[in-house]
Amino acid sequence: LKTNPACEAYNPEGHVHRTIRMIKEKYPEAIVVTDVALDPYSDQGHDGVVENGVILNDITVNQLCKQAVSQARAGADIVAPSDMQDGRVGAIRDALDSEGFTNVSILAYTAKYASAYYGPFRDALDSHPGFGDKKTYQQDPANGQEALIEAALDAEEGADMLMVKPGMPYLDIIRRLKDASDLPIAAYHVSGEYSMLKAAVEKGWLNEKDVVLETLTCFKRAGADIILTYYAKQAAQWMKEDGY
Repeated sequence: LKTNPACEAYNPEGHVHRTIRMIKEKYPEAIVVTDVALDPYSDQGHDGVVENGVILNDITVNQLCKQAVSQARAGADIVAPSDMQDGRVGAIRDALDSEGFTNVSILAYTAKYASAYYGPFRDALDSHPGFGDKKTYQQDPANGQEALIEAALDAEEGADMLMVKPGMPYLDIIRRLKDASDLPIAAYHVSGEYSMLKAAVEKGWLNEKDVVLETLTCFKRAGADIILTYYAKQAAQWMKEDGY
């Protein structure tokens, strides 16, 4: 199912679309957020359509618009473009509006860094880059200013929320975006961060509940309004048990 154009990304009978419909049928009140990116469906392992080793930005954005609209049609309430292509937020907003999905929100991956923390996720999804890396379109971990530039652009193009990814190594970026923008800020506690905690817990070096709740508290303290984490269900249970 993986191809260079990644057409499976907008297959209405694909795994994601069927899952959206199943969730909405069972839990119609649930808010469904979907990832918009081509890399899970790309035989190149990149977030865009490739030609001669180059990511084709505009062709990729066109594919992303099809993907976002198809997810909205399946029942998604929020679409979250994680591809980091130029101009994709505005294009997706226009595409959604033109198809009547004016109430579907956009959670923009505003500051997504070319990070080493994504390894476990890429292993699970078999989506490591087929060549090179993603440094030509994801952000430089050494560059904090770019996040502010991208935040302004995403807001201007119609983003409803802004995300920082990864989370813990970039608490300063979360704070800077929170101070610079009126939009809600999301933090993504990614697979590498999650796996590091799990490994330390298995070794007996850390108390899992304490370190996870401390980590999530740090996100909140830094300014995150929304936290995405693989620990979501477990953390919610712990907080419920503690009376929060």
